[in-house]
Amino acid sequence: MFKTRPEINGTFGVVTSTHWLATAAGMSILEKGGNAFDAAVATGTSLHVVEPHQNGPGGEMPLVLYAADRKEIKVICGQGSAPKAATADAFRRLGLDVIPGNGLLPAVVPGSFGAWMVLLAEYGSLSLREVLTPALTYARDGFYLLPNTATIIGNVATLFRTDWVASAEVWLPSGEVPKARSRFRRPHLAATFERILREAEAASGNRKGQIEAARKAFYEGFVAEAVDRFFRNSELLDTTGKRHRGLLTGEDLANWRATIEAPATYEYGDYTVCKAGPWTQGPAFLQQLALLKGFDLKAMGPNSAEFVHTVTECAKLAFADRDAYYGDPNFTKVPLETLLSDGYNRERRKLIKDTASLELRPGKIPGVDSHLIIRPKGSTAIATPESLDFNYPKPKTLDDPEPPATGDTTHFDIIDRHGNMISGTPSGSSLHMAPVVAGLGFGMPARAQMFWLEPDLPGTVMPGKRPRTTLTPTIALRDGVPYMAFGTPGGDCQDQWSLQMFLRHVHFDMDLQEAIDAPAFHTYHLVDSFFPREYDAGHLAIEDNIGAEALRELKRRGHRLEIYDPYLLGYVTAAATRDGLLKAAASPREAQCYAAGR
Repeated sequence: MFKTRPEINGTFGVVTSTHWLATAAGMSILEKGGNAFDAAVATGTSLHVVEPHQNGPGGEMPLVLYAADRKEIKVICGQGSAPKAATADAFRRLGLDVIPGNGLLPAVVPGSFGAWMVLLAEYGSLSLREVLTPALTYARDGFYLLPNTATIIGNVATLFRTDWVASAEVWLPSGEVPKARSRFRRPHLAATFERILREAEAASGNRKGQIEAARKAFYEGFVAEAVDRFFRNSELLDTTGKRHRGLLTGEDLANWRATIEAPATYEYGDYTVCKAGPWTQGPAFLQQLALLKGFDLKAMGPNSAEFVHTVTECAKLAFADRDAYYGDPNFTKVPLETLLSDGYNRERRKLIKDTASLELRPGKIPGVDSHLIIRPKGSTAIATPESLDFNYPKPKTLDDPEPPATGDTTHFDIIDRHGNMISGTPSGSSLHMAPVVAGLGFGMPARAQMFWLEPDLPGTVMPGKRPRTTLTPTIALRDGVPYMAFGTPGGDCQDQWSLQMFLRHVHFDMDLQEAIDAPAFHTYHLVDSFFPREYDAGHLAIEDNIGAEALRELKRRGHRLEIYDPYLLGYVTAAATRDGLLKAAASPREAQCYAAGR
C-alpha cells in the first residue's frame, strides 16, 4: 500500500499535529520531562500562533484525554458560551434572520485559554512559563508564514485597511500583505503572553497559584478589560455588509469556566470510541458506527464505490439527527441513548438503498421534536459572494484555476511514555473571522454563527448556552485498553474524514499513515454548521485517486460528485499505542501536518 511518509514509531513519546512547529514544541516538552498534558498546552498554544488562519488564543476547543495514573477518560470543555445579551430578539431587532459569519456579533466567550489552564492545573506537571515558552518564542521571534495564511490575509486586506484597523495593525504590519514563506512576527501577541506570565508569577510562588492567576488575568483582568472596552466602543463590518456592535462583555468572560465532563462512548467490535457530548458533533461519529455495524465493510474493499456509498449514506442519516437533536445538554434534552441504540439504528439502516438519498431524514423519536431549518444552497439572500469571502473557504475542485486557501481549525494528538493520551481540536479566533481586539493581538471566536434565531430548537441562541460546535477530537480503546487518539480540522467534515481513517485502519489492517493517505471523501448533504447555514442535497466530494471506475459507479448511483485532486481533503492526524510501542502519523495534505516521536 502506497504511503507518502513513514508511520512514526517509538517508545518515549509521540506528538502529531497540523503544523510541524507545534509538533516540535510538544516534543520539546516531552524531552524536558513533561507529560502528554504539558506537551498539549505547548502544542496547542503554538498552533494559536503559527496557524492564525485556523485558530487563535481567543478561540475554543474540546479536549479528550486519558490520564494513566487515574485510569480515567475525560473531556475538557473549552467551548465558550453565548453572551448574556445574546438573545434571538437582540439579533432580530437588527433585521437579521441568520447570525453573521464574522465580525463582532457572532462572538462568544473565548474558551481555549481556560481549558489550557484546567488541563495544566489538573493533569500537568510543569510550570506555566515552561509550557508557554514555545508559543511566546514563536510570536516574539517569528515563524514561517504559510502560503494559506498569506492568501487569506490578502483576501481580507481591504476589509482590514478600511474597517478592521486593529487587524490591519497585526496582519498588515507594513501596510502590505506579508509575503508567503517569509518570517512573520506577532509582537502584540507576544506582549500579551509576557504580561500574563508576569502577572501570574507576581501573584503566586507556586505552580497552581500561577495557573489560576493567569486564568484570572485573562478572564477577569487586563484581557477581559480590553475585550469589554473594544466591544463597547467598536462598530465593525461583518458578513451582512453592515457595521454592528458586539454583545460580548467582560462580565461574560468573568462568569465562564472550562469544565471537566464524562465522554460519550460507543462499542464497535473490539473498540470503544470516546467523544465529547452533543454540545459538539462528536456523537455523530458514534451514530455512524452504530449504522455501519450492520454492514460487512471488509468485504467491500477500502476504496470501492460500495464502501464510499455506504459510508456516505450512513453519514447523511447521522448528520440529519445531529442537525435535528444536538445542542447544549445544559439547555436541551438530547436523546443520545436512543440515537445510539441498536433498535433505533436497525430501523434507520433500512433507509439505506443502492442509490444516493436526496432527502434530509432525521429519525422520529416519540415525545421529541425533530424540527429542521432547511435553506437550499444559494438561497440565503444575505449570503452575497462578497460576504462568503470572509467565511471558511472550501478546498477547490479540479476545475478551479486557483490553488486552495483553506482556514478552519487545527488538531493534535499526543501519547507519552507513561501511557497518558490526549486529543484536541483548537479552533476559532481565526484572523479572517475574528476582528483583532486592540492591544491583544487576537480576536474573539465567531462560533455564535452556529446558533439559530428560530425558537424552540436545540440550537436556538440563548444567553450562557454553548453553540453546538463541529470540533470533535477522539480517543478509542481497543480491548478495553486506551489505544488511539485522532482527529482533524474541517468543520462538518471532521467526523467524516476521521471516520474513514478509523474504518480503514480497523477493517483493512492499514497502518495509521496508510489509512490517512487513502482517498478522502465527504458530503455536504447536511445543514452546514457555518454561515449561511445551507444544505446541499446529494453532494459528494471525493479525491480522484479513488479511481475512474469507482467515480463512474458513484455517479451512476445518483451522487452529485465534486472531484478533487489527490491529497486535498482532510488533515487527519493520529497516534496510537500497543504493547509499549508508540506510533503516530499525519496527513500530507496542506504540506504542513507533521508527526514526531522517539
